[in-house]
Amino acid sequence: MTILKAALAASVSLAAFVSATAAAQETAIAPGVADSEGSDSPSETIIVTGTRRTDRTVADSPVPVDVITAAALQTNGYTETNKLLNTLVPSFNFPQPSITDGTDTVRPATLRGLSPDQTLVLINGKRRHTTALLNINGSVGRGSSAVDINLIPSIALGRVEVLRDGAAAQYGSDAIAGVINFQLANKRDFSGRATITYGRYESHVNGIEGFTGLAVNGAGQPTLAPEATSLTNGVFNTTTTGKDRHVDDGRTVTVAGPVGLPIGEEGYLDVSAEYQDRNPTNRTGYDPRQQYDRIGGLVDSREFTVNRLNHLYGDADTKDMKLFVNAGAPITDGIELYAFGSYNFRDGASAAFFRRPLAADGRNIAAIYPDGFLPVINTALYDISGNAGVRGEVGGWNYDLSGGAARNRIDFFISDTLNRSFGPTSPQAFDAGQLQYSQTTANLDVNREIAVGFLSKFSVAGGLEYRRETFQIKAGTPGSYAGGTFGGASGAQGFPGFAPVIGGQRVDQLRSRDNVSAYVELDADVSDRFNVQLAGRYEDYSDFGSDFNGKAAARLELVKGFAIRGAASTGFRAPSLQQQFYAAQATNNVNGVLLETVTLPVDNPIATALGATALDPETSVSYSAGFVFDAVSRLNVTVDVYQVSIDDRIVVTENLTANRAAGATGAGAAIARILDGAGFNNTNAARFFVNGLDTRTRGLDAVGTYRIDVAEGRLNLTAGFNYNKTKVKKVLAAPGPLANVPGIILFGRQERLRLTDGQPRTKVNFSADFDRDWLGITARTTRYGKVLAAGGELGPSGSGVFNDLELKAKWVTDFELRATLNEKYELAIGANNVFDVYPTKVPTGLAGVSATNGANVYFPSTNYVAPWSAFSPFGFNGRYLYARATARF
Repeated sequence: MTILKAALAASVSLAAFVSATAAAQETAIAPGVADSEGSDSPSETIIVTGTRRTDRTVADSPVPVDVITAAALQTNGYTETNKLLNTLVPSFNFPQPSITDGTDTVRPATLRGLSPDQTLVLINGKRRHTTALLNINGSVGRGSSAVDINLIPSIALGRVEVLRDGAAAQYGSDAIAGVINFQLANKRDFSGRATITYGRYESHVNGIEGFTGLAVNGAGQPTLAPEATSLTNGVFNTTTTGKDRHVDDGRTVTVAGPVGLPIGEEGYLDVSAEYQDRNPTNRTGYDPRQQYDRIGGLVDSREFTVNRLNHLYGDADTKDMKLFVNAGAPITDGIELYAFGSYNFRDGASAAFFRRPLAADGRNIAAIYPDGFLPVINTALYDISGNAGVRGEVGGWNYDLSGGAARNRIDFFISDTLNRSFGPTSPQAFDAGQLQYSQTTANLDVNREIAVGFLSKFSVAGGLEYRRETFQIKAGTPGSYAGGTFGGASGAQGFPGFAPVIGGQRVDQLRSRDNVSAYVELDADVSDRFNVQLAGRYEDYSDFGSDFNGKAAARLELVKGFAIRGAASTGFRAPSLQQQFYAAQATNNVNGVLLETVTLPVDNPIATALGATALDPETSVSYSAGFVFDAVSRLNVTVDVYQVSIDDRIVVTENLTANRAAGATGAGAAIARILDGAGFNNTNAARFFVNGLDTRTRGLDAVGTYRIDVAEGRLNLTAGFNYNKTKVKKVLAAPGPLANVPGIILFGRQERLRLTDGQPRTKVNFSADFDRDWLGITARTTRYGKVLAAGGELGPSGSGVFNDLELKAKWVTDFELRATLNEKYELAIGANNVFDVYPTKVPTGLAGVSATNGANVYFPSTNYVAPWSAFSPFGFNGRYLYARATARF
């Protein structure tokens, strides 16, 4: 599908939307767009993102900005901010993976199909810090470390502004896909509300039929499925009820409330608190695999009684506490002191894959867990941040001088596990270590209007920024990573602890960097209908050097109510400290030799032996063009096309595996020679980050908002469409000695397809919000386009059969009914995913026929227990029912 076809689809959708709304006689503002004071028109909403001017509106902006109101965030059963934005912003994507270690509890989101760390997140216009976690497993955003948006409670927000355009020339690193600016509420009167939301999933798991037992032959023995590899590691045929499994889980209770307090006549103090207790969900399938060793050639009788729902596949068990404060007060005429900050704590528990008691599994100690075990990865996240500043006017210049500090810490504790290499004496729980990240900033921003004779209005802005970042790994207890003498894999099963030394180098030292930057922004109204914006920013980093970026944008109103706009910019993203210095290892005891599989910092001796070098920044060139239509009162329609070309994208390599078998040839043998020649004879496989790819993303965004008065009430309508396609333009050459390895693959087919096809190609949002007196009704529906969940090659090399799954497009619909009593109390009931829609099920059984030998090739048996792809853009939990009560004062 080309952008032209996408534009036609968007035009048809919006034409239907506009024609329906134009038939109405009276109009007003849409629910997802904030209104400016005294105005019902979304086009007149004042914005603060993408500009330093104080009078810029949504319609006047030369670049696309979505504005989401606090009201739009509250008419939903979900209270997680990422899930809310996923239903409100067409170009926003929030998959919900499972069995991905720390990513189960710190889930990243994306904008315009790019990486999570290519979107800059602000709070009150100030840079928000990222988490310490590096998403290293096979999920969307693999290899990134991003801001945890779910730490920001929706109850604390006045509105959200989403700038869908490159903005590194204005804001610095990371703003390649765009900028999300969370504006905290700043009420200046005594007011507040208390809200309690209760919800749970009530669903029939589509395609997972209830289990009744194992299918048996005439001798009472279970029959083997075709994919059974052997009598010692079989897959059994099962019998079912013929009806989908019913689930009732994921109970979630959220208690939240903001309180606004006046400080003097013009000051404010807003305090928002939220506590959420979310029980886990489980959408695993029944495990048909052999669990126990045969006895005398016959299956163990426990095979008939063992619980075959032995995995946890769904949302993690979490408890969240969030506290946000936003305050400001004048200290003299024209000078305001302000501050805002946050404290978060999240206690999470998710699971790894089940370790069977079967000897062929090789990861269990029967003396400890005779029936196998499910390792639990417990995480404790601590996050604190604070910003303070003073703003005012001096000599005609508006100024804002501020400073901020933040720290994010994640502790890992693994329970219900063991260290296989310790044998029967292994502990069953381990402190696996800790990740820490901190950020310190100082900013000075100034702006003013200057009279220029031939211009209607001219403003100039500039500023300076200093930023310091640190990252550190704290090692786990030795038992969590060390190898014993019993044999088998060392370290805690499910999540080996962080080791202090890898490749002879300490990897637990504090890493840091500093950067300084300066920017200038010019904004000129050449006439009442023509605006031009120019910006430039210089950055200097202590680790990789300097970078300069520029941006030019313009808007021309051809006739009243119809304007065209466009922008061109360069951008960059500095390699994160997490990408540069994250380190982890797993060690296996093979015939008495401890062999390491390691994820390495780029300066580790093993990595440098393989050719790793210091990472360069990603650089981008972005273009956008579109139009704005607001000729009809209180109606706003925008359509924008865009292209983002990114060079030197930072990706993690494939596992570079050594093959030390006698007579071995090919890439594995060559890697073994490189490692052995550098003295790393016991390193079995390694991976590290490289500047590996050049990509190009093209897409289209269309957004329409409208309101009509109907049935003595107010009906708000919104529509949105996004088309997005990423293409790999170039795979960069292997570095150093790897360049001489024949057949080396640094970035394989699976990861390449995950990058280009792992997010929805299209997304459509429609919503209707009706209010009349005490009654309120909200209906939303979202169409998530197709996604390719790419997998590895199955069977022998060259088989041509892959573990791929195309997730078909799906519509997901939400509904809410609410009633207001005495203007102070509100009761609401509703359902998210009211029609209980699931993504396409992961296939099992026969996958194809090998091109090399004509043999049947089967999907992995783990597909039975992980029946839904982690790349589903709306998760895989099914219908969520909820009730909400609110009291205002």
